[in-house]
Amino acid sequence: MKSTEKLQLLRKAMIAENIQACIIPSTDPHIGEYIPAHWETRQWISGFTGSAGTVVVTLEKAGLWTDSRYFIQAEEQLKNSGIDLFKMGLEGTPGLEEWIKNQLSEGDTVGLEGNVYSAADALSLIRFFNNHNIQVKPDFSPYSSIWSERPPIPENKGFILAENFSGESTSGKIKRVLEKLQQQGCNSTILVSLDMIAWLFNLRGNDVDYNPVVVSYAFVSEKETVLFIQSRKLTSEIVEYLTGEGVILADYEKIYSYVNKLSADNILLVTPNKMNYQLFTAISAECKVIEAGIHPIDSLKAIKNSTEIEGFQKAMQKDGVALVRFLMWLEKQLNENAKVTELDISEKLKEFRSEQEYFFSESFHTIAGYGPHGAIVHYAATPETNATILPEGLLLIDSGAQYLDGTTDITRTIAVGSVTDEMKKDFTNILKGNIQLTNAKFPKGTVGMQLDILARQFIWEEGQNFLHGTGHGIGSFLNVHEGPQSIRMNYNPVAIEPGMVTSNEPGIYKSGKYGIRIENLILTIPYKSTEFGEYYAFEVLTLCPIDTKLIEWDLMTPEEIQWLDSYHQKVYDKLSPFLSEHEKEWLKESVKHQ
Repeated sequence: MKSTEKLQLLRKAMIAENIQACIIPSTDPHIGEYIPAHWETRQWISGFTGSAGTVVVTLEKAGLWTDSRYFIQAEEQLKNSGIDLFKMGLEGTPGLEEWIKNQLSEGDTVGLEGNVYSAADALSLIRFFNNHNIQVKPDFSPYSSIWSERPPIPENKGFILAENFSGESTSGKIKRVLEKLQQQGCNSTILVSLDMIAWLFNLRGNDVDYNPVVVSYAFVSEKETVLFIQSRKLTSEIVEYLTGEGVILADYEKIYSYVNKLSADNILLVTPNKMNYQLFTAISAECKVIEAGIHPIDSLKAIKNSTEIEGFQKAMQKDGVALVRFLMWLEKQLNENAKVTELDISEKLKEFRSEQEYFFSESFHTIAGYGPHGAIVHYAATPETNATILPEGLLLIDSGAQYLDGTTDITRTIAVGSVTDEMKKDFTNILKGNIQLTNAKFPKGTVGMQLDILARQFIWEEGQNFLHGTGHGIGSFLNVHEGPQSIRMNYNPVAIEPGMVTSNEPGIYKSGKYGIRIENLILTIPYKSTEFGEYYAFEVLTLCPIDTKLIEWDLMTPEEIQWLDSYHQKVYDKLSPFLSEHEKEWLKESVKHQ
């Protein structure tokens, strides 16, 4: 069914309920970035497959609001859909709320599905529209009737992540969470985010592509801890472990009636930006609710323990071995003039990684962008767009894996043949920025925005920029995008602390020509203690060569060259015990100054 036909069905449902505008976000009841197919309503109606974006449908018009990562992709996928693209963050682009207001009249109604809308966003929308005498119907959900082939809610079995991988028992984590709640004047909390639940209960699964989580809710208090989950997802191992850790198991749907009956002795911490509106409004009026911007579990989860850090290091070794074998394969194919496509690259990367111990899945859809496709920040090759790699230009590969002992995320830009001076200059400036951020030394309390310029300084000198963040947190066999820390131009009050694993991924994208990005994962570590306080530094975890054929050596300082040589020596030292003699020789040759 075409998007235009789906819009017609939705508009009929809107007319039947006297709704003049409908908002469809990208999220699910757990406010996730990657979501189960059952809740991919925005993708279903628009055909746009990016992970971020909101569709608005009126009785006459429709639009998609998304950010710079997806401008090019959205333009392609929205062709002939009846949905216009609104590029967020660009001057002249109207805000979603203002645009809707200008399409409607006083007394009109906006419909939204409250169980997939964050409470913070829904409350903001309701206030805005009510101020303009426009009503909001927060329980408008016609999709089960108009989406004839809607996938079911996942019913996959979960499993317990052993403590030799997690480094801590569930009961130990619950104790620490309760201590954090007490510090904030609370004695209970509701958990909605699947990665928070997975971390707390040492519970993993495959309900969401790339994220090893299980669809569930939880309640934690000084009196009891309850996990709300479909019984068919439970195994005897899960039941035995969690009940042994003092956890009560209840049916997934009972979370709503449970929170509706909470008593007055509950002082409940909630994060409205990470809780759906329907659940938020179901909370008993008797209990006291304290709102927080960041949940204490997110803060605890971001600081990896020694077991998790060791797991990351082992995962990076395995990933590095797989990547070396992949790069050797790619070089051989290109040297023999064999046909290699973007989809071939994705399949081969997965094949090499799947040979490694504890491999579970990819950590996101591989971005293999050749030539102009590399300029599409979150490009995903399809049979229709699948480009053949030619012996010229640049190939950008952003990929990662989920291993039981760690999560990886790496980007390398590769010269697959002759390259221009412009390409080499751009690549070198991106590499220099990556190195400068890696080498940062900074005082306790430093936030990501204060470090961000280190990665951008050289491209800023050229009047260039990239619009995505420089760094995001990484989960430990969990979500590849994890908060609360970040490194980006926008202010985020969360300080960068020891134990955090963050990406370092500056890039540059020239539409219609090429894209360049170099990404390593970095661990924050203690640096030194002086009379001025505690200072921190970064340690690179990622182990994979950087293409020296793309470096303009005259632009590199002696210190930067020394860093690169030391990094490549570290890559060799860490990976060589797992490589054959032929693979070792290739790795040595690959990092020589060109």
